[in-house]
Amino acid sequence: MSTTTDARTAASASDDDPATARLAVPAARTRPSWGRRLVRGRPDDPAWVRPTYWLLLVASAATYLWDLGAAGWSNSFYAAAVQAGTQSPKAWLFGALDAPASITVDKPPAAIWVMALSGRIFGFSTWSMLVPEALMGVACVALVYALARRWSGPRTALAAGARHAAKPAPAQMFTGNNPDAMLVLCMVAAAYTTVRAVDAAGTRAGTWWLVAAGALVGLGFLTKQLQVALVVPALALVWLIVAPTTLRRRIGDLVAAGVAVVVSAGWYVVLVQLWPASSRPYIGGSTDNSLLELALGYNGLGRILGGEGNGGGGGRPRGGAPGAFPGGSGMATTPGGVGGGGMPGGPGGPGGGGPGGDFGGSPSPWRMLTSEFAGNASWLLPAGVVVLIAGLWFTRRAPRTDRPRALLLLGGAWMLVHTVVFSAMSGTIHPYYTVALVPGVAITAAAGASILWRERASLAARIVLAVTVVGTAAWSAVVLTQADWGLWLRWVVLAAGVLGAVGLLLPRFVARRAGALVVAVLALVGTVGASTAYAAVTAATPHSGSIVTAGPNPGMGGPGTGGAGRPDHGGRADRTRGGAPGGPGEQASPQLVALLQGAGTRWAAATTGAMNQAGLQLASGVPVMPVGGFMGSDPAPTLAQFQQDVAAGRIRYFIEGGGPGGGGMGGPGGGPMSRGTSGEISSWVTAHFTKIEVGGRTVYDLGRPLS
Repeated sequence: MSTTTDARTAASASDDDPATARLAVPAARTRPSWGRRLVRGRPDDPAWVRPTYWLLLVASAATYLWDLGAAGWSNSFYAAAVQAGTQSPKAWLFGALDAPASITVDKPPAAIWVMALSGRIFGFSTWSMLVPEALMGVACVALVYALARRWSGPRTALAAGARHAAKPAPAQMFTGNNPDAMLVLCMVAAAYTTVRAVDAAGTRAGTWWLVAAGALVGLGFLTKQLQVALVVPALALVWLIVAPTTLRRRIGDLVAAGVAVVVSAGWYVVLVQLWPASSRPYIGGSTDNSLLELALGYNGLGRILGGEGNGGGGGRPRGGAPGAFPGGSGMATTPGGVGGGGMPGGPGGPGGGGPGGDFGGSPSPWRMLTSEFAGNASWLLPAGVVVLIAGLWFTRRAPRTDRPRALLLLGGAWMLVHTVVFSAMSGTIHPYYTVALVPGVAITAAAGASILWRERASLAARIVLAVTVVGTAAWSAVVLTQADWGLWLRWVVLAAGVLGAVGLLLPRFVARRAGALVVAVLALVGTVGASTAYAAVTAATPHSGSIVTAGPNPGMGGPGTGGAGRPDHGGRADRTRGGAPGGPGEQASPQLVALLQGAGTRWAAATTGAMNQAGLQLASGVPVMPVGGFMGSDPAPTLAQFQQDVAAGRIRYFIEGGGPGGGGMGGPGGGPMSRGTSGEISSWVTAHFTKIEVGGRTVYDLGRPLS
């Protein structure tokens, strides 16, 4: 970065650190070594800044890494794909659920690439799979700090990083194996590189930083497809408004970043499309074996509008026959357990509850404030909206390139776009999706509070700060009440919030250093005390399965769970059966595991749906074919393909399943979820092969046809 840019950036820093705000870097100044800056920080930083920063990172690492394997395989749907990726390069490349690569997960494989590479290096285990996810969480905290530090003072940066780390959604998702961890890392890294691009705007370095941001957005697409697009408006807005260069240069560099998005994501889409379909796995979740259709349909507009295999729009499971799973492909997160104990399509069950009823309730402007979503990420959301509006008002006369306001714009746009889209989604939405909202809220709250604190000589600024503090404390008490947890903590945060608000309204008191410190401590307890405690209990509680939410609830299981989603031994996933941590519990008795391990065929067995397949494969360590993919509704393999594999001796057993994704209610061909291709296969197996009982499970020996 040029000396001019250094001076411009330093001069526009927030006066939460007045010394930094007045500093301009002399051209002849010797820059400290990289190692010295890493340990000591910037030469002009107060002595307490770097130790506090390292304490923040250590605390984040401890939170994410402590007792990391307690939840077993976490979401066994993705764990099975990670395991397969450690056994087969093709399965790794495509993100297949099984080593022979019959069908993929319903997302692109970038997150699986990282976890599977770790498994190849260190051996496949819960730790080798989950440690990369935890380290991604620490990296997110560091990047939030770094980007805020460049455009505001160290206090703002530490506040933003701490507010990101002290939220329940990150504490949950950075200790699991869902792709959201890598998605958020791509988003935050893209925001950081955009900040670097703005600081170097008008130079070749600025262009390359913006291109890097585009490449990171493309990597986010290969992680969770179109969800990464929700951060793009914030990045583009900040670049177009704040970058200190000509409009023509800003537009040209933005186009270059767009090309980088297409290239970094498109190479894999082209690879999949050009690869002969007969020699690669079926693209799980798609209707036509296409990654592009999956992105635009099931993982794209289907999430917004419903249908396309998503709950709420009356859509059927992807690839299944009409009626294959009434109402959609999800499990409802209603009180009383998965589906509320209901049958598919019934009250509380998949498809119940009207549009959007499968997971997050009906679309509503208040969805982010409902019980399930509120405990994940809404703690500072109302405050973020307030300080965003107030901060923009107080900086209305600032220059276009003002950095503190730019930081507020970045976080505010990020926060608003995510909130609006999440609130309007009619398709599948889980409360844990809000982890992608957290960085925007954290940045907005920190940047807005910094601007208002700078204007604290104004009564209006102090009133807004006081209302924000007491309002956030009150909202925290509401969230704790909704969660029915830590009810005593309500009174602590309310008392701290009220006292902090009163202190803010006393100008002589906050003008003193001691008074300001007391007010700051009270305000912190009132605004982030409850969310920090809730994040701690979230990190300490093992969460497994595909339907998880923040807090002391260990999870609701559902498709993709390890151990049927049932907490055992004090809330930990069952490690006593199945031969592996977080294994499938009663689904894989020692007798069944031994049978699979002795099969000696390409696939030891086949079963309907990934819920059964993942548990069996993780427990035995040998490939199991997931007929029909995630919910057993994808048209892969076809009956003819399955018959060819059986005739060629590539599959030895077919294991009957029960429940969601397990071959229907009551056995092969016997339930609503086993219609379509997977139902045809189940019915054919039932009619033509010998049935045996192994460890309490019904198994068909495909090597012993009925006479």
